[in-house]
Parts: sequence; structure tokens; C-alpha cells
Amino acid sequence: MATMKSVLTGAENKIDVVDVERPVPGPKDALVRIRACGICGTDTFFLHLGGMPTGADGSTRAIPLGHEPAGEVVEVGAEVTDLKVGNRVVVNPQDASSGIIGCGGKLGGMDEYLLIEDAVVGKSVAVFPDHVPFNVAALNEPMAVARHCVNRSEAKPGDKVVVFGAGPIGLGATIWLKLRGIEHVVVADVIPERLETALAIGADAVIDSASENVTARLTELHGQAANALGQPRAGTDIYIDAAGAPAVFQAAVDSAKWKAKLVMVAVQKKSDAIDLGGMLRSELTLIASQGYPTEIFEVTPELAEHKDRFARLISHRVPFAEVDRAFDLALTPGAAEKVVVTFDE
Repeated sequence: MATMKSVLTGAENKIDVVDVERPVPGPKDALVRIRACGICGTDTFFLHLGGMPTGADGSTRAIPLGHEPAGEVVEVGAEVTDLKVGNRVVVNPQDASSGIIGCGGKLGGMDEYLLIEDAVVGKSVAVFPDHVPFNVAALNEPMAVARHCVNRSEAKPGDKVVVFGAGPIGLGATIWLKLRGIEHVVVADVIPERLETALAIGADAVIDSASENVTARLTELHGQAANALGQPRAGTDIYIDAAGAPAVFQAAVDSAKWKAKLVMVAVQKKSDAIDLGGMLRSELTLIASQGYPTEIFEVTPELAEHKDRFARLISHRVPFAEVDRAFDLALTPGAAEKVVVTFDE
């Protein structure tokens, strides 16, 4: 029996690396050797809990981790016609029939090999060019999340946009906005190094929201407008919340002009302090953005075309032999921006 290494949730805030049986593809399946896999906030969420919640009593079960994989096809089933051995692929983790890969399903992208159930190009996998490093290709899934957020915003070239949160999703949204031709994109964060990255990937300006007045800076950058009552507000058209902190949500409400939009892509921390009256005074439209209903492979060609720009989002590339360190980095606030685990790349 051939075996492989698999990364599972362990005790609270710990992983377990175990030996498991290597999958054998059926006639409609493909087997992918994983070459890189990103670590996401969802992974750390499961680690904080000690696994996947199973009941109201707080009990959990161990699950395989990793839903941002990129790899190389090493075996295909007899009925698979549009994939071949050697293809470099990214994966749609939500297409697996056995459950979402790395998010409660039986399969994980942080394994040495990943079974692609019912492998179909354009549905379960997409092929990417050989010149794209696997670690950059592993950004495909989070960049699809960022792309959906931008699609939901319906931003137009003449719009003025602010993105709160310079993590991978916020920076990814910034890149997509600029590639879409948006006139002016500002990024706000509290960590100076993240703001430096934002400028490097194309943001027109940044705001250190720990030390600067957000409304005043947005007014300086985007001009002055008014809310529905004629009270002065910043001329920003679209606010993107990729941070999820109540203070960020409130900053958008405080700054919003009449008929501005607020796109919520970050998982929100619960708060009773949000001023709904402020939303009313601006007739602020709240748009929720979840996942990537159609974007998972929409992003792949442009990710390949602009690979060097997207590569700047990766702060740490950690070999699989040091996977414990990779997760420690991801679990430590402020220690890393985007961690990608590499498998002999």
C-alpha cells in the first residue's frame, strides 16, 4: 500500500502530520501531486477550534486542511479525456463530491497527493501554463474570492474606491480593480509593511488608519461630497471591507456619501456598535460577497499573465518539511501576510 503525508487539524492551534493511504483514481478521476498550497484564515479558524465543529456541545472532529492547492497531474482515469499526465492544475475545492476540499470534506489540499473526483477541466480543475510558479498558482482560490468581491461591486473606471484591509483578499481586490481600469484605489490598513505592499502592487494611495483620520484623508484624495441630508462626506464611491473589524465598518458608514456602496467580503466580527442610522443618512448600499460562484477559473488566465504582480502577495514560502512552522506563522497575528507551503518546487 502506497502512503503519503497528510496535514490534519490536531489539538487546539496545532496540526498533525500523519501517514495515510495514497488515493487511487477511479475511471473518472485524476490524481494530482501537490506542489504548493496556501494557508488561509479558514484553516486557522479550524485550528483555533481544534477541528470541524460537530455539535452544540463544542465537540469537533479532525479534518484534512488545505483548500488552495496547485499541482501536477500524475495519473488519470480511463474515462478522463481532457487532462493528461504532466498538466499543471489549480483546483476548485467546492466541486469535490466528498465535501469541500480542506473545509470539512474527506480530502485536503495540504496532502502530498490529491484525488480529483470526476475530473473535468473548467469544472473541477483548470490547467495553467508551465511558466507560472506553483506557489503563485496556489493563489488562484483566494484571488477568485477577491475577484467576486470586485464583480459584486460593479466598479466602473471613473469610480473612486477604498479597500480596507491589506491582506491577500484586500490586495487581490486592489489588483483586480486596477486591471479593470478603476481611476483611483486607496488601501487602508494599520500595518505599515502591508501598506508598502499595497503601493507596490498598484494602489494609488494608502491610509494608515491607526494614525490618520480616514474620512479626512478620503476627502483629501477623493474630493468632498455629501450624504442624503447634505452633510459633508468623502467623495468615495465604493468601500470594500476586507478586514472584518467593526471599526472598519463604522469608518465606512461615517465617511459614506449619498448612494455609496459598501461591499463586505471579510468575515465579520460581531458587534452591536454599528450605526445603522448613519447608513440611512447616506442611503448606503450594503453588498455581501461570499466565495466565488463563477470566478474560480475566471481568474486563472489573468493570474498567469500578471504572475509577478500577484507574487508580491506572498510573504513566506515554506517547504513542506517545515509545515509546522508555516502554520505557526499563519497563526501568529502580524507575523506573515500570505504563507504558501511548497512541495519540492
